[in-house]
Amino acid sequence: MTQQIAGAVVLVVALLLLLAGVFAWRARLRRDAGLTAPLGVPEHAEVRARYETLYVATTKHDQPLERLAVRPLVYRARGELTITDRGAALSLDGSPTVFLASNRLIGADRATVTIDRVVEPGGLIRLTWRTDEGTVVDSYLRITGDLGHTDAQSAALTDLQRLCADSETGASA
Repeated sequence: MTQQIAGAVVLVVALLLLLAGVFAWRARLRRDAGLTAPLGVPEHAEVRARYETLYVATTKHDQPLERLAVRPLVYRARGELTITDRGAALSLDGSPTVFLASNRLIGADRATVTIDRVVEPGGLIRLTWRTDEGTVVDSYLRITGDLGHTDAQSAALTDLQRLCADSETGASA
């Protein structure tokens, strides 16, 4: 009888933890409901490069462990990062395309840690940008393309940094 009671207690605790996680996630979705990313690629945008990518997360700027539920970048997904002459498009499986115009981009660099993911040093790209509401956020990407992980990661980072520089000089406004 004591094994059955112990098993029941463990089951109840596990269910309570699961319910707490569900309620906490729903509270986060409500808290961040006002945060949105821009959708749709502008007409006549010239594609410069494409990279297969894993979108990891979006967090508060310089707080890699504080996830934000920026719509439609709420869940981790595979997809494609497209670099155009006007900005970067992120097409994730099951979501509308997010387009970050050059004038929204603040910076791009390497990262190792974010919420739910720790990789080799510099294995993530951290892209800093402004939401529709003006909030500065960091989105983390892991390039998975055919060039070889390191080469594709470096090429994508260089392309994103070039877009950020264009934003600063006003070349792609």
